[in-house]
Amino acid sequence: MSLIFDKKYKLDTSENFDEYMKALGVGLVKRTLGNSASPVVELTKTKDGKLALSSISTMKNSVIVFSLDEEFDEETLDGRKVKSIIHQDGNKLVHVQKSDKHSETTIVREFNPDELKMILTIDKITCTRIYKPVD
Repeated sequence: MSLIFDKKYKLDTSENFDEYMKALGVGLVKRTLGNSASPVVELTKTKDGKLALSSISTMKNSVIVFSLDEEFDEETLDGRKVKSIIHQDGNKLVHVQKSDKHSETTIVREFNPDELKMILTIDKITCTRIYKPVD
């Protein structure tokens, strides 16, 4: 399988996201907002061959533009500044974030025609978020 481009997925279910955000040091107000958001995620290709991963919600929007296997600076939705690298494993994007202020974070996004499964891990805390296609 390969990655799926130009398809929008909206958050359908989320398990353990509050605990994940706590492990990152996210405060109560931002956790409450994060738990209430239903982002729409889309993976696209830019004209210069890079990948763009967008997350759009009523709370906050973000777009990260990157080349596979190349480190880049990223500011996360909760405001952390991290060094990130993303590599492809079949239909998965494996996103590793490193910072001096917290443990390494891994986000695995598995793209399928009927869902996008995202598994977020920090230390021993794992969160699973399932996104369904937007018509």
